[in-house]
Amino acid sequence: MKETAVYPTLPMSEPSITVTVKLFAAYQEAYGVPELRLEFPANTSVSAVLAYLIAEKPQLECWRDVTGFGVNLEFVSSDTVLHDGDEVVLIPPVSGG
Repeated sequence: MKETAVYPTLPMSEPSITVTVKLFAAYQEAYGVPELRLEFPANTSVSAVLAYLIAEKPQLECWRDVTGFGVNLEFVSSDTVLHDGDEVVLIPPVSGG
């Protein structure tokens, strides 16, 4: 199941991008789906995507400072700017054996 959401502050006249956000672990549990298709203003960073998701699901706040990011199968920094069609992965810490 895919969910499409629109960034809440997106003015209609501003250029936008659509990205796919892959969700794992706590993020997938909070949203109940493995991925989201979201629309954001142009020049949105991956950290802004995380902030948006946490604003929607405040229980994810505890993961803000420990989440890593990937874009199009490459690890990236939190200030990486997204482009239309990018695939974003939020990488929370995992444990297991």
